[in-house]
Amino acid sequence: MRLTAERPEPIPCYAEMGSTNPVFVLSGAMRERGAQIAQSLQASFTLGSGQFCTKPGIVFVPEDQSAPFERALGEKLGGLDSFVMLTHGIAENYNLTIKRRLAGSQAELIAGKGETKEKTRGCTDAAVFRVLLETFLADPELSDEVFGPTTLLVHYGKEGDLIRAAKQLQGHLTATIHGTDEDLTNAQELIRVLATKVGRILINGFPTGVEVCHAMVHGGPFPATSDGRSTSVGTQAIYRFVRPVCYQDFPDAALPPELRIANPLALMRLVNGTFTRG
Repeated sequence: MRLTAERPEPIPCYAEMGSTNPVFVLSGAMRERGAQIAQSLQASFTLGSGQFCTKPGIVFVPEDQSAPFERALGEKLGGLDSFVMLTHGIAENYNLTIKRRLAGSQAELIAGKGETKEKTRGCTDAAVFRVLLETFLADPELSDEVFGPTTLLVHYGKEGDLIRAAKQLQGHLTATIHGTDEDLTNAQELIRVLATKVGRILINGFPTGVEVCHAMVHGGPFPATSDGRSTSVGTQAIYRFVRPVCYQDFPDAALPPELRIANPLALMRLVNGTFTRG
């Protein structure tokens, strides 16, 4: 950001720097469709070998309902082959990170092989870890993005615990909540907190799908991106390429055609707060 500002002609810096895209599975949704959520989660965090910037890398699940969910997730992973990464370097970094997590953290491997592919360069295996909420909150490294086909399940007790977890999050591109109507009615404080942490909040979906449309926001607070006010996808992305300039007290003939009173280009313009072609 400093280097771009110090150029002879400064330019804005829009850097996307990482996101673990937390998912919050509430108790009602887990009860009603836990196996379905597990299946969709597997498809999401392994999509593109887990190299999507919107990959769900942290999943909060109710501890007392986690066993069937984890079995379903393990069964889905059991039938997967190894993944080919974009570069050998990315694969080596992923494998090294998985080794470190196996050896150095309190996270437990519960699904996937969790082993490296030393003989086949560029290949990786999927891995699912789990950890208790208190351990997660006490170890900031567990929140770090791992670029590849892995995710971390965080067991929570009461749904009030999720507020604590959400408040500790840094900036992310997305956050997702899975819940029933009743769950969501009781999750307004969680939603409020997440709105301060991410650029896009999803209900009962997965964040790896990004639609190019007017409503899309693909960005988020630092450190997910360098500028949380912008988006890299959707029509609002055009604002990355413009800079506001005020023309004050100009005679009409000296104004650019876009700003002249007669509107010779017949543009839709905002005049004194009202959109008009007049």
